[in-house]
Amino acid sequence: MKDLEHINFFERVYEVVRKIPYGRVTSYGAIAKFLGAARSARMVGWAMNASHSMEDVPAHRVVNRKGLLTGKFHFDGTNLMQQLLENEGIKVVDNQIVDFEKIFWHPEE
Repeated sequence: MKDLEHINFFERVYEVVRKIPYGRVTSYGAIAKFLGAARSARMVGWAMNASHSMEDVPAHRVVNRKGLLTGKFHFDGTNLMQQLLENEGIKVVDNQIVDFEKIFWHPEE
């Protein structure tokens, strides 16, 4: 039963992540809070790690609460996450998103 709960949670995370607009980012914690599981930011991260084979889940748009690319090591190649963000016009310096507050997307939008 516990495994089904995780699968269900991951699917709910993917639904939210699919809605992040091009050129915008959100955080693990914002997704967790939106889903009513405010203390589950780490589980959102696990869902992102498990999503890399799903082309329709833009996991690169999910970062930590400070705008750091903490999930970048789970992408193929060292800079793929940064490259994907930069392809959308998002500036990244030292693994951190520039103007993070300005491009932050709140899931309740």
